[in-house]
Amino acid sequence: VLSRMVLGAGISLKVGFVATGIAILIGTVLGALAGYYGRWADALIMRFVDVMLCFPTFFLILAVIAILEPSIWNIMVVIGLTGWMGVTRLVRADFMALRERDFVQAARAVGAGDLRIIFRHILPNAMASVLVTATLGVAGAILTESALSFLGIGVQPPTPSWGNILTAGKDNIDIAWWLSLYPGLAILITVLGYNLLGEGIRDALDPRLRR
Repeated sequence: VLSRMVLGAGISLKVGFVATGIAILIGTVLGALAGYYGRWADALIMRFVDVMLCFPTFFLILAVIAILEPSIWNIMVVIGLTGWMGVTRLVRADFMALRERDFVQAARAVGAGDLRIIFRHILPNAMASVLVTATLGVAGAILTESALSFLGIGVQPPTPSWGNILTAGKDNIDIAWWLSLYPGLAILITVLGYNLLGEGIRDALDPRLRR
């Protein structure tokens, strides 16, 4: 059980980090474009975000995974492709607040191009909120992967993950309860830990809370 728990930790964390990385990359790029350029770019991107938010995320993941072959890479990609909308809205709001600041106007005055302004001047100032969102996103991705594996459409045996270890233990819960207890505790502690880490980073980076 211990060896499978250790191997399962690597799989679950890998899914969490890669899926969150995909979501952060897509969300940051789209949010930056919408917030910086505004007008038609903002309207087009935000309408697409609204359409994506109309679908329940978990059921959308279930539908896509049911069509595709269940594999680690498919799960990471699908979770990432369905988790970028919140990042887009957050980055867009930061860019809309920052694009009229004095340092951006000064960069325009010296002839800096749009890409330089976006990636050199505005994006670094918006990374604090992105970092908090990424930390919370890892917890959500691990929880989603565990749920999919528990339902049998996530990581497939013999590859271990906390979700399918939990599934294997539920059939013997009356005589070997620890087979379900340990992966359940691992999921609980990991998800809670990343949520608390995200809250801590947010409090540390928010000057209003430091006062």
